[in-house]
Amino acid sequence: MTKLGYQIPNFTYPDVAPADLFGVIARQAREADESGFDTVMVMDHFYQLPMLGPPELEMLECYTLLSALAQHTSTVRLSALVTGNTYRNPTLLAKTLTTLDVVSGGRAQLGIGAGWFEQEHDSLGFEFLTFTERFEKLEEALQIITGMFRSELPTLDGKWYQVREAINSPAPLGHIPIMIGGGGEKKTLRLVAQYADESNLICGVDEIGRKLDALAGHCERLGRDRSEITVSYQGMACIAPTHDEAVAELDALLLSRGMDVATMSAEDAAAMRAVLPPRRPRRDRRAVLDLPRHRRRRLHRQRAGQRPHRGPRRPPRRDARQGHRLKRATSVLTYRRSNESSRTWVRRTLLPDGSRKDVSMP
Repeated sequence: MTKLGYQIPNFTYPDVAPADLFGVIARQAREADESGFDTVMVMDHFYQLPMLGPPELEMLECYTLLSALAQHTSTVRLSALVTGNTYRNPTLLAKTLTTLDVVSGGRAQLGIGAGWFEQEHDSLGFEFLTFTERFEKLEEALQIITGMFRSELPTLDGKWYQVREAINSPAPLGHIPIMIGGGGEKKTLRLVAQYADESNLICGVDEIGRKLDALAGHCERLGRDRSEITVSYQGMACIAPTHDEAVAELDALLLSRGMDVATMSAEDAAAMRAVLPPRRPRRDRRAVLDLPRHRRRRLHRQRAGQRPHRGPRRPPRRDARQGHRLKRATSVLTYRRSNESSRTWVRRTLLPDGSRKDVSMP
């Protein structure tokens, strides 16, 4: 069975005042709940991510928001995608998730990762450390959190955390699933095999098979049944009546985030538009004709594999007789001065054979 989770990564909406912001978010969560989505997730960040916008855009604290959404939904699980372990002490995080489970009627889910957004850490005073140290902290945190979820009074004298008989009362209403986000084959997937119920992969579609093989290998070495672990894939989709409309909407969204696809190379533009499915072989001519002329021209150039038109080309600094071979005639409008007070405009054309043709303009 395929299940879909709905993530809300952006809290910036046109013409929505801060007092009305939660109503917009709650409406999305209710619609996902009523439409059969399995999970509603929000980001656990304090600044907006660079690929989505500048850091000063609106961002709500994750678990306060999820607890509020619990009162507006009834069936969806509630989770972060994903919590940065560096933001909270693991005992506090375990208590926070337990409280979310209680107020939601048993629908809490812990999505967790090692943390990666360095600017956010530096600005707000969270210790960032090295890649290896962040994963060491994550593993110690998982040992504490899983023990508290099971009411085991965990004790740990670790390198990063020291805990003595940590009490978690009341206990969660049921089993709180743990989802670890990321696609690292040596560290992340090994932690999934050892501690988690779900792996949320962040990788290219062509890499999924290799990631699954790596996860299966870790399960075999640790004696874990691979079938106990659910694997999900983090992706994005742009939904519109036609493919071309989806492309146009995605380009407009990227432009509003400061990324102009029209000025990118074909390879970079394709990477930015990778959220869209491949174009259907049959062209929807009616949808294309409804677009403005400049947009139709751009689409035709894109389909032909040509670079976008960016205005007249500059003339070469040196002509063919100075060692540069021209592939086609190149013209430039210049002027010839006959005396200090008189100018004659000339259309100067450099031909592929190296010759030059001047035509006086009226």
